[in-house]
Amino acid sequence: MKLSHGMHLAYCTNIHRGENWQQTFDSLNDYTLAVRQRVCRDKPYAIGLRLSDEASRELADRSTLLAFQKWLSQHNCYVFTINGFPYGRFHGARVKEQVYAPDWTTNKRVEYTNRLFDLLAQLLPEDIEGSVSTVPCSFKPFIKTPEQVRAMRDNLWRCVEHIAEVSERSGKKLHLGLEPEPLCYLETSEETVSFFEALRADRPNDSRLDAHLGVNYDTCHLAVEFEEPHDVVRRFRQHRIKISKLHFSSALKVRPTPEVRAALKAFADDIYFHQVVSRSAEGAITRYEDLDVALAQPTTLNPQPPDEWRIHFHIPLHSKPTALFDTTGDHLLGVMDMLKADAGFCSHIEMETYTWEVLPPELKNRNVVDQLAAEYEWTLASLTERGIRAR
Repeated sequence: MKLSHGMHLAYCTNIHRGENWQQTFDSLNDYTLAVRQRVCRDKPYAIGLRLSDEASRELADRSTLLAFQKWLSQHNCYVFTINGFPYGRFHGARVKEQVYAPDWTTNKRVEYTNRLFDLLAQLLPEDIEGSVSTVPCSFKPFIKTPEQVRAMRDNLWRCVEHIAEVSERSGKKLHLGLEPEPLCYLETSEETVSFFEALRADRPNDSRLDAHLGVNYDTCHLAVEFEEPHDVVRRFRQHRIKISKLHFSSALKVRPTPEVRAALKAFADDIYFHQVVSRSAEGAITRYEDLDVALAQPTTLNPQPPDEWRIHFHIPLHSKPTALFDTTGDHLLGVMDMLKADAGFCSHIEMETYTWEVLPPELKNRNVVDQLAAEYEWTLASLTERGIRAR
């Protein structure tokens, strides 16, 4: 939906199953329109579209694309952003590290992302910017040689060239957002800045980089890294890095007492990675590839005070703290505070709680339409408190 200050808000449709275009389109009909009826019945409704590689190839068929454009018009919906992070299957089977593959060392990732921009340029309404979010280059364990690092930079430059060409041809402003994530090649805001500086050094004074490549700031991911919103935004702005899109999301935040560790087993699913970053009272950081790995570590008897764990598990935005679990909602609210102070630093907002199918029962006590409507309600109320309103 359209917000004040030229912002746009959507939920990311990666919460729904949809690996080919028909499945994706069925989800839009079955769920997205139902959510729209609950939260934005009479005004233009924004869709944060997730397209797999297969779905993007099928949607690129002219007749299929025309039919989708007609559907958008009939339902007064519009697409302003595409989630191009998961290339292949994203639900119902083991995803884990494969969500980062193919990574930016490969031609497949370039071709897929370029296709998404070709589609977005045709779907995007006039006078609205278009964004695509993507993997943070790669998963750290995948990258073993300087040649791979060089390949990632070269491939991203190829994509930037394509985005610039599509932008010029279509007259629409388009940009790609790399999405830092725990244990990935781009994990922290500092690592991201260093990578952008290397990209700039490859082609000094090429303005296309600043115009068409930025970051997708996922508030769950950088909260897990114990970063603070004002530091993240200041760092990116100081280094002229565009914040292409904001992902509104929250992570689990706990003190790993024996009782909490036992309860956390319900979150250790076989589908997604749930990276854990632990910080001691002295500030020492320990990283674990997945929640089950962290839970398998021996416990220290009665540490005073206990460590804090932040877990990459997307929790519904409206979830309230319990006796055992807290969330990183304070980080998300901190980003909202920064939007209140300067609404111009990012105009694209996407709520992303893709973990619906693997939530423990106590967090899944409603259907997915109710869940998404509740996330809209919470988000809009929180933004309204800061002077940002639905139009």
